[in-house]
Amino acid sequence: MVRVKRGLMTKKRHKKILKAVKWYRLLNSKVFSRAKTAWMKAWLNSFIGRKRKKRDFRRLWTVRINSAARENWTTYSKLINALYLKSVKLNRKVLSNLAITNPNVFSKVLAFVK
Repeated sequence: MVRVKRGLMTKKRHKKILKAVKWYRLLNSKVFSRAKTAWMKAWLNSFIGRKRKKRDFRRLWTVRINSAARENWTTYSKLINALYLKSVKLNRKVLSNLAITNPNVFSKVLAFVK
């Protein structure tokens, strides 16, 4: 049976991970075992962050719409319900931008759905 030496592939794998963690702090950029765990944790956190960003923006849009709606003597929940009943297809992102950039247009939308 032929003897298999595995050093080449191991070195390639280690170099790949160490290159990915080049700018990490302390031993996380030098020692392979530390680098591997730091790299896995970083990738996991980046995945979580991408999911969290969507949640955070939706919360921001809700707060902006609510504050603009309260200036026009209504609440966020009543506004969203009225939009649904009138079948107005404006999402929260668009409503939020309207509330900030064009308050008079936002108040016209409110007047339409009331």
